[in-house]
Amino acid sequence: MRNDELAAAQAYVRLLQATRAALVEPDEGPLYMSLLASPIAEADGALERAGLCGNESRFFDLVRSLQPSMSGRGR
Repeated sequence: MRNDELAAAQAYVRLLQATRAALVEPDEGPLYMSLLASPIAEADGALERAGLCGNESRFFDLVRSLQPSMSGRGR
């Protein structure tokens, strides 16, 4: 995995973690949604720099290699 691909996968995982944290309390969700702007921008920029925009299959393969629990297997 190239450094830019690793950065994109890591940014996506951070975005997922931030989103989950913001949505833990559904009643408080709207208050925290603005906090997701930075992780979204980071993930978008990292995807573009890595040339992964439009190549979701390759991107999610990278994410799964970084975070195997996201494969949907073993549930």
